[in-house]
Amino acid sequence: MEMKKKGLQKIAVRFLIVNVVYFLIKLTIDHGGKAPNLFSGQAVFYYSSAIVLFFSTWEINDRLIKKYQERRGALSPKDYTAIIGWTMAIMTPLAALYYYIGIFHLNHICHLHDGDPWLQWRIDFFRAMLLSVAVILFNVFYHALYQKRELENKMTALKKEVVTSKYKSLKSQISPHFLFNSLNTLTSLMYEDRDLASDFVSRLASCYRYILDNREEDLVSLEKELGFLDSFMFMMNVRHEGALTIKTNIKVSPVEYLIPTLTLQMLVENAMKHNFYSKEKPMEILVETRGKQRLVVQNTFRKRALEEESTGLGIQNVKNRYAFYTSQEVLVEEKEDVFVVEIPLLPRDIKDIKMIVS
Repeated sequence: MEMKKKGLQKIAVRFLIVNVVYFLIKLTIDHGGKAPNLFSGQAVFYYSSAIVLFFSTWEINDRLIKKYQERRGALSPKDYTAIIGWTMAIMTPLAALYYYIGIFHLNHICHLHDGDPWLQWRIDFFRAMLLSVAVILFNVFYHALYQKRELENKMTALKKEVVTSKYKSLKSQISPHFLFNSLNTLTSLMYEDRDLASDFVSRLASCYRYILDNREEDLVSLEKELGFLDSFMFMMNVRHEGALTIKTNIKVSPVEYLIPTLTLQMLVENAMKHNFYSKEKPMEILVETRGKQRLVVQNTFRKRALEEESTGLGIQNVKNRYAFYTSQEVLVEEKEDVFVVEIPLLPRDIKDIKMIVS
């Protein structure tokens, strides 16, 4: 209902603007000392052309802006230039055809000219193009200001929450509880399998090195995150005696994409926290790309009867952090036997938001 109301408001505002501009132009044209006839065939044609072409220009421009925002998030001057070019490329032949039909085929009804039809066509066409450019520039300028205001509001609203969540998450990985469990597992391995214990120490050191090296970064390459996940899953599998299996199917170059730090670890821990698994019934986790812009994390869904109290560092944390960088959503789907989380892959050239913790 709210979206429908906003849509009607947008149409009403644009209709008002088009009418004001049209009648201002109409009143400033020399009519030989006579009052302009607003109900003649000529007036009706030019009024309808203003409504049709201006509304078409606005709608096409809006759709292109929305399409670019879905693909890129925040738009750059280069993106806006491309949007302007595409809008003009679509509207130019439409306007040319509209006036050609009116001047050459409807002149006996509308009385658009008394002399050279091609001269009249050129005058009407180029006037329409100038007004279309003005409409497009106004619309692009409005969207650029709106985008800037939205980003500022979003940063203000989420900055404290995201920074807090990020550092809580990092602290949770180096907490005494995490270290105690790891050392306890290592102690058992020292007596049972020294080679595995040595490998476990290497993976533990790798996890801590990753956390410490990236504690100031909110975005890391998918390549680094997958490397960390490999070490983390090795440690978890040793602790839980083969009750976890993970497969990866990455069909893009992982060094070319970024994701928020520890995103994959959060999603895996979320799966471990809320699902039952054992050596007899292991939990399978699949990490794979979907196209070139999405990453899917899927796990076996066997919900625990008694769940632990949520710490707030799971999926909502991931959603909040992604909201800083893209308008693409984190998608969550709960099926009968699998739980699926789909996250965007961020390009390397995305603008990194530097956050200062007071």
